[in-house]
Amino acid sequence: MRITIVQGAFMPVPPILGTSVEKIWFALGKEFARRGHAVTHISRTHAALKQTECVEGVNHIRIPGFDVPRSLVRLKWRDLRYSRRAVKVIPEADILVTNTFWLPLLAPATSKGKLYVHVARYPRGQMRFYFKAARLQTVSTVIKNAICREAPQLASRVKLIPNFVSSLGQSPGRQKRERCFLYVGRLHPEKGVHLLVEAFRNLLAAGLRDWRLRLVGPWEVALGGGGEDYFRLLRMKSTGIEKFVDWVGPVFDSEQLSAHYRQSSVFVYPSLAGRGEASPLAPLEAMAEGCPTVVSSLECFRDYIQPGLNGWTFDENSRDKAAALAATLQGVLDNESVLTKVRDDAFRTAQRYALPNIADLYLNDFQELVAS
Repeated sequence: MRITIVQGAFMPVPPILGTSVEKIWFALGKEFARRGHAVTHISRTHAALKQTECVEGVNHIRIPGFDVPRSLVRLKWRDLRYSRRAVKVIPEADILVTNTFWLPLLAPATSKGKLYVHVARYPRGQMRFYFKAARLQTVSTVIKNAICREAPQLASRVKLIPNFVSSLGQSPGRQKRERCFLYVGRLHPEKGVHLLVEAFRNLLAAGLRDWRLRLVGPWEVALGGGGEDYFRLLRMKSTGIEKFVDWVGPVFDSEQLSAHYRQSSVFVYPSLAGRGEASPLAPLEAMAEGCPTVVSSLECFRDYIQPGLNGWTFDENSRDKAAALAATLQGVLDNESVLTKVRDDAFRTAQRYALPNIADLYLNDFQELVAS
């Protein structure tokens, strides 16, 4: 098949500035090409990348894009300008994949491919206008249900294909890990990072010793973070416990990220984005390296987290959210034998989400659309 992937206006591909969606489709494009399909990947330009090149069988075309603005209105305007540029360079194909807001409305002639819309965020009213789409594909049950509620006339076109882990570590066994709580992701209020800092402070005040908190991710708005004011708030909340907190900053290299997962004892992802998260990739990546996870009770995690079996959840709707998270973390630490079992079960769960398995689901779906 001929497959075109059109990425959004704000992040380059390869994902040298991070973000899950670009990371996912960069890996999928290479896997499709490895299996003999003709793949074109369109994304924004970047000073470190050529305007056109072939990477592991994938033809890359890069067009001018933008940094992420603070204003939502400005963001949509920039996405529109970028999408209009993208339409001009889309080649003829069988399948046209995109995660942009405007391209499904500006979709070119069918000779450019059956329109395959990747929905990685909670829909906000736009789905009902995507009637040109042959497929509305998303990564979790909660988002699938939201799309069907928003556009019931398109429900038959909605498909759930989960995210994947691009690499699987070795069985965790009983290898020694650092006494470290790890967070990987954007330092943004919707991710609940401030709750994690407060919960860790509570644990230290209650007598926790020899444990560290490691925060990996960007705070800059241009990289999806919460900005300087939020970063300043986080630093303020860590006053007095600075020597126990590691501010690593953004890490975009997959091997370095895997090393963080392998070295840490517990991964914590306290997201508060009930209408933002689709299916965060970081918890699955941690599980693939045998690092059990603690997440909030958002519906998006229910597709792969079974509390007490392969991970844990805390109630982000509690009156004192930080105290609820601290209590959950303390419960994890109090039972080392359960921690070991959950680590093994988390690793086994992640095996189901290996890249080749998920690529099969996409290619089978593409073939079905092309045949129809």
